[in-house]
Amino acid sequence: MSLRSKSREFAMQMLFQWDMSQQAPVKLEATFWKSAKAADSTRAFANLLLEGATKELAVVDEVITRLAANWKFERLSAIDRAILRLGIYELRFTDTPHKVVMNECVELAKKFSSEDAGSFVNGILDAVHKEDTSAKSGGGATSGGTTAVATKKTALKIDE
Repeated sequence: MSLRSKSREFAMQMLFQWDMSQQAPVKLEATFWKSAKAADSTRAFANLLLEGATKELAVVDEVITRLAANWKFERLSAIDRAILRLGIYELRFTDTPHKVVMNECVELAKKFSSEDAGSFVNGILDAVHKEDTSAKSGGGATSGGTTAVATKKTALKIDE
């Protein structure tokens, strides 16, 4: 498993814990890293993903709510919410290639969630990518009166 893949797994685990406890991300990180062992670059990337996803939570959760048709947000499993939050944050706010994000999140869903979670996560993240692609090309994808626009992108460059 690559360092970035491991970072995403750690970030997903911290997002799951954050969803359960609503602790400040920095406090959660301190507690998490007492028991999890990782290289400094792996920790840094995982922390960056956690902090970014929690910072952009309102945007990310709105996307999940809008695209998870026929699913109430609260009824999604906490692990699926964590994976989707991670994936949508990384798609919308970083320069990570969409294929990498989608593949990594589908693999996390297969490993940590239910049998059908991989397909569900893939469907939501694919819809996000299509909205972003349409918005960038001037199509301004809309759904429910909301225009999807990728906001700021952050280059996640951490030495591996």
